[in-house]
Amino acid sequence: MAPVFIFDLGKVLVDFDYSIAARKIAARSASAPADLHAFLGSSPLLVEYESGRLTRQGFYQAVSAAIGFHGDLTEFGSFFADIFSEMPETIALHAELRRRGFKTFIFSNTNDLAIEHVRRNFPFFGGFDGYLFSYEVGAMKPQPEIYAAMEKMCGRSGADLIYLDDRAENIAAGAARGWRAILHESPAKTRMALSSLIQF
Repeated sequence: MAPVFIFDLGKVLVDFDYSIAARKIAARSASAPADLHAFLGSSPLLVEYESGRLTRQGFYQAVSAAIGFHGDLTEFGSFFADIFSEMPETIALHAELRRRGFKTFIFSNTNDLAIEHVRRNFPFFGGFDGYLFSYEVGAMKPQPEIYAAMEKMCGRSGADLIYLDDRAENIAAGAARGWRAILHESPAKTRMALSSLIQF
């Protein structure tokens, strides 16, 4: 039976840079861009949002109160989500796997604002068999619950899953379940690692 491929999204298929959002949000808030960059990348509010414990509205209200943002939710959402750029080599790798008939899934710690933006702006995103997002599951990688949910979604487990992620702790959690896990450091290294697992 052919393996199933599980792709992380951020830093694997799309790059992201919170400084882009920080500059736009700062123009409508009481905070400096550098402070906002640090806040957006490390705030516990983002973890609450991406684990499904805060709604979009709740996240917007909490962040606005913390930084003095003066815009509405629509404006905030457009600034917050517009931080992504495609990673062409990995997208091409995925396209090659699809042409060869492999099933592929996206498996991401993320939020609904980000996913709506990526879905709207990046055509490659529509080419997967399924999508599992932390905010929908109520758990984040490397928590075991989200890995179990991924196995349930694709109907496979253990070595049937080949998993690409840029974070070592997430890869370790997949490997502990028997997944064939590859730490994505560069497209060349990932391609080489894949070639040791399948004819590639």
